[in-house]
Amino acid sequence: MNNVKNDKIRQQVRETYANVAKSTTEKFSCGPSCCGSKDVSPQTISSQLGYSDNEMASVPEGADMGLGCGNPQAIANLKPGETVLDLGSGGGFDCFIAARQVGKNGFSIGVDMTPDMISKSRKNASECGYDNVVFRLGEIEYLPIADKTVDVIMSNCVINLSPDKQQVFNDCYRVLRAGGRLAISDIIAIAEIPSKIKEDMAVYSGCVAGASKVEDLKEMLIQAGFSKVSIEIKEESKEFIKEWFPGSGAEKYVVSAIIEAEKPLCCC
Repeated sequence: MNNVKNDKIRQQVRETYANVAKSTTEKFSCGPSCCGSKDVSPQTISSQLGYSDNEMASVPEGADMGLGCGNPQAIANLKPGETVLDLGSGGGFDCFIAARQVGKNGFSIGVDMTPDMISKSRKNASECGYDNVVFRLGEIEYLPIADKTVDVIMSNCVINLSPDKQQVFNDCYRVLRAGGRLAISDIIAIAEIPSKIKEDMAVYSGCVAGASKVEDLKEMLIQAGFSKVSIEIKEESKEFIKEWFPGSGAEKYVVSAIIEAEKPLCCC
């Protein structure tokens, strides 16, 4: 029964973000159910989340879709030559920024389960000559990535959408090299989310209903094998979360947070 429910959630999320990918309007028109505010441009949203003008200007047109809840680039500390993986890469925004930071000797990989998003990001990469970026279709619970081949894993407001977060972290651990690190911006629960919100599939796709509590996330990360686990709550995020589902009170139950962890150097 859980597998059926999980598949239903994945299909709902996939359909929601396929609609975002297919949107041809100048403004982000899918909100508020897609981690964004209605009638606000993606660039305005990304600016509010901490992306610089240079970062936004450096990516292909259409890659910035305003779908995040923070800026994982700010904590990733990417270095030339590293291989970086972005979970739920969407139009490729974070992947393209990361590609510039790791340089021609590095590699940037995006994984997304929505075919329309993959098509969009691959087109952007091809047309703009990104030779060190690749986008792969797949679920973040079962990554299409070889064992111990990634230095850094980033994600921006995506893991909360997974119905099996423990498996996400387990697979992240699998693909990271020893000493590899997580740099994640996500939505977490700070209070018990009412059943009415939890059971609303539109709210789940909007990055609210699937949020886990801090203590639960920490336990999942430790269970997966990670060390140096850190979760920093961003109280200021309540201001933009309030706009996702106006009148719902979502900001009372969830906030954005920065999640960091490392795969121990001594692991086999």
